[in-house]
Amino acid sequence: MISGLAVADWLVIAGYLTAMLLLAASLGRRQKSGGDYFLGGGQLSSRSLAASTIATQCSTNSLLGAPAFVGFSAGGGLLWLQYELAVPLAMAALMFILLPARALGITSIYEVVERNIGRDARLLASGTFLLFRGVATGVTIYGVGLIITAIVEIDYATAVALVMVVVIIYDVLGGLRAVVISDVIQLLLLTATVLISLVLIADVVGWAAFFEQRTDTLVSGWGVEGDSYSFWPMLIGGLFLYAAYYGADQSQAQRVLAAPDTRSAGRVLLYNGLFRFPLVLSYCLLGLGLAAFAAVEPGLVQRLPATASGSPNYNLVFPAFVLSNFAPGFIGLVIVGLLAAAMSSIDSAINSLSAATVEDFIQPRLTQPLTNTAALRLSRLVTVAWGFAAVLFSFQVEHIAPTVLEAINKVGSMANGSLLALIASATLLRHLKQRAAIIGFGAGIAVNLVVATLLPSVSWLWWNVIGFAVAAGTTVRLSGVRVVTFRQPGLPQVKLPLVLLAAMFALILLITALLDRLA
Repeated sequence: MISGLAVADWLVIAGYLTAMLLLAASLGRRQKSGGDYFLGGGQLSSRSLAASTIATQCSTNSLLGAPAFVGFSAGGGLLWLQYELAVPLAMAALMFILLPARALGITSIYEVVERNIGRDARLLASGTFLLFRGVATGVTIYGVGLIITAIVEIDYATAVALVMVVVIIYDVLGGLRAVVISDVIQLLLLTATVLISLVLIADVVGWAAFFEQRTDTLVSGWGVEGDSYSFWPMLIGGLFLYAAYYGADQSQAQRVLAAPDTRSAGRVLLYNGLFRFPLVLSYCLLGLGLAAFAAVEPGLVQRLPATASGSPNYNLVFPAFVLSNFAPGFIGLVIVGLLAAAMSSIDSAINSLSAATVEDFIQPRLTQPLTNTAALRLSRLVTVAWGFAAVLFSFQVEHIAPTVLEAINKVGSMANGSLLALIASATLLRHLKQRAAIIGFGAGIAVNLVVATLLPSVSWLWWNVIGFAVAAGTTVRLSGVRVVTFRQPGLPQVKLPLVLLAAMFALILLITALLDRLA
């Protein structure tokens, strides 16, 4: 254990959780329909939606994992920042996918698949999301429970109950509007905490000590010789990974669909491309600072709990620093920030799981449309069901082999490319054959399985590119499509031959290969 909390800290935590529940109850009284519940009634600003998306991404796992990786992990340093280089490129690409989808006024991103391809393809896309996001949410709850157990000195079941009872009630009452508001609060709390911590650390070690640490960033290479985190797979593979996550994952795409109009939806993507990097940079600087602080204050590392292998658990180095250097009451505020970060990831996922379930699987099967009141009641009921399902799964996670847990992101990348190809094809292409799209989806995953099995030295980040290329190529070939149409609301349509796009992509790969040789 790291340390206990003072009474003042518990009062701060209890006050925050109570305030959040009261806020959700207040917001819930304004909801009249499923659209209000899942999309905030289309009244959320682009700034708040962008902040919510960033907060969901840069959550507890990032705040704890990034400093540990940057400051203390073998092969760490500012290599973490390479993850972020592809984000602005992905946001630019998604302008051509998500803005036309927003113009349709849909709640689930997978509805665009049914409109332009077919019902079975929509169910395939949504079912894939439900499977991977449902499992990932259970794992997130498990990780958060362990972190709270170490920090607050309570057992795992109590830690999960502390978070999930509030999350489920908050989510059920407040819907997406409450999720977004809590995300904005969380982002402000964490940003303030990181900045204050940087100032405190600099006061002890000096700013120059930050940059005497492990600041190497770029690792050249194509990631085909066992180095998964070389520059090019992280840039090109990361582009497809982030495009799939923000564009084909309901938990993220839902924020864009909730924007008041397409112009606001474009701003959500733009703000994400611009402002995510500075926040992640601050996390990385915190890692460098904590490493410098540990060099002059070795007791910081000595207070960390041990992992199963007996080494210090560096994922808890930031909470250990806070508990040792912040005053009672302020520690409670930081714990509130960590709780809010955990809640933002979990409540966003549960809300989106409920949205996909209701919009893709339940409502279309009803013989007649639900009334607004009935739709709202159904949405809340499904949210409760997903919340309890995720909690139950989190208690089984510890029985799964650690190698499986470590492979979850890789397993997701098996399907990311195919899922992105399905959404992109439905948005950019016309006259697609549903059978071709489904075969293409399966082909993308099958080829990735072959690559993973026979070519284990190839970076798993390339699976996102391979899956997309195979799935999209198969769909296009079997459907006989030759032209891509880029549509942005308010702008003229642009039609380009597929051959030209393929040639452009090949040219980009050639140029990057030459740059790598020169480097």
